[in-house]
Amino acid sequence: MNSFAEAKKFYMDLREKLEERAGGVCELCAAKEGLSTFKVEPYTDDAIEHAILVCENCNAQLVDKEKVNANHWRCLNDSMWSAVPAVQVVAWRMLNQLKGEGWPMDLLDMLYLDEETLSWAQQGENDSEETIVHKDSNGAILTAGDSVVLIKDLNVKGANFTAKRGAAVRNISLVFDNAEQIEGRVNGQHIVILTQFVKKTS
Repeated sequence: MNSFAEAKKFYMDLREKLEERAGGVCELCAAKEGLSTFKVEPYTDDAIEHAILVCENCNAQLVDKEKVNANHWRCLNDSMWSAVPAVQVVAWRMLNQLKGEGWPMDLLDMLYLDEETLSWAQQGENDSEETIVHKDSNGAILTAGDSVVLIKDLNVKGANFTAKRGAAVRNISLVFDNAEQIEGRVNGQHIVILTQFVKKTS
């Protein structure tokens, strides 16, 4: 009984500390109702630096990818600037999860995480990166930072332009969970490109 009571008191202390830090609102979307503690993986301890205060809506979408509503996460446009590393980690992970929507890539370009925080955010993704190999249209292996050229005209969804055949895309990045997609800038816009439509140049 004593240990349970102590654990409950410690949890309440953590919740109170989080509410004080967050000003009584969800640290992701600023909602004021249904707030609870969310521990940021891989941490399961009760350290305040490893937890954030979230609302029921955010919590439900964080624990079940099938419930994710992309438009809800436009709130990260504000909360990703939080000085709290745990909030930065969750923002980075969710923006990466939603990259296919287009707009999250612009936020990722602006989001800066220090080395330690980025390492935390990437934990759990390394295994996927090791087993996925990105190859261009000729079967050449692509790595982050490579340059490629487009081998056909591509209509860019969500933008009013066509990426022309022969266009150079420098300093590409790899979509960590999809071997058929890379990212890069064309006409000043950050877009997702299918590897079958590019040829490696360096």
